[in-house]
Amino acid sequence: MYASSDVTSPFFCNFVCRETKRTNIYYTMATDWKDRLGVVFSTNPDYKYETTAEAEATTPPPQQQNLKVWLDRLKGGRVATVVRGFVGGADDLTALGKELKKSCGVGGTAKDGEIIIQGDHRDRVIELLTKAGYRAKRAGG
Repeated sequence: MYASSDVTSPFFCNFVCRETKRTNIYYTMATDWKDRLGVVFSTNPDYKYETTAEAEATTPPPQQQNLKVWLDRLKGGRVATVVRGFVGGADDLTALGKELKKSCGVGGTAKDGEIIIQGDHRDRVIELLTKAGYRAKRAGG
């Protein structure tokens, strides 16, 4: 089956990995397991899995962004203003979210292509986005 010094063995972890000189195989496997989800097993002992680097999404100018501003009702009677439809990189999304949160004076988050602002600030957010050059409009009733 597997020898105790086999690098490809996920069962044995008390040996020194040849590439990283670490003694725990789970440490090396945990850092890149998501990159190798499509590969099940290779019988070639010299096989090296090569990942293709995905290009980061470029952010189009604000005039080409169509943003929708929603009002989400959360449990406990809380509400949140949600900006959806942002196309671009995560850094630009967090920068825009940070500016909106600072201008409204509230907390929130920016992830998964959405900016969530705590409270009902739809009118203020639409005003700020149109001043910044974005095409924004109210959505969701």
